[in-house]
Amino acid sequence: MEQREAERGFVVDIQELNRRAVRQSVEIVSSAREEQWDLPTPCAQWNLRQLLAHMTAQNNGFAAAADGETEDDSVWREQPTADPGGDYLRSAERVISAFDGPDVMGREFWLPEIRRVGGFPARMAISFHFLDYVVHGWDVGAALGAPPKFDDDIVEAALEVTRRAVPVGPSRSLPGSPFAPPLPAEGSDQDRLLRLLGRSPAWPA
Repeated sequence: MEQREAERGFVVDIQELNRRAVRQSVEIVSSAREEQWDLPTPCAQWNLRQLLAHMTAQNNGFAAAADGETEDDSVWREQPTADPGGDYLRSAERVISAFDGPDVMGREFWLPEIRRVGGFPARMAISFHFLDYVVHGWDVGAALGAPPKFDDDIVEAALEVTRRAVPVGPSRSLPGSPFAPPLPAEGSDQDRLLRLLGRSPAWPA
């Protein structure tokens, strides 16, 4: 009962939406050239190499959670790599496969970067991952000078997750926060999504 209540309001087709968002991020990352790894990104604390290391670790961490890991958090740690693009692509395939595993939607996900004790219902956890990869996919594209346009249903679902799951407050200003304080909401739905999460659609302006 508690798990059903916790999941209420999160998008029903989250596995398919997440799969599409991750696949789009793969296309974006695949366009990067080796000399671009040190480019700045909308995530001010990370250049492109560092952002991809973060995204790779998150994919691997969420995949482990989907597979039932509840104790070992080493997979969440970001690792330096000589092949940031290739490592990211492999991690993307891993997380898509894990989220499609049998009975995964009946599990709880251990997400130690959010809280060490207890888990999150699968639909909620995959919603968190989905939102991150819409936004970080945009971050990578913007860093490469080609910010992507996401399908309307992806943007609509990401807006829903943002409203339900992303707190607004002082934590947005702390070092390492995934999202900056919100900007005034205006423009297209995708622009509004980015602004709600502290990104300027016109970055680096």
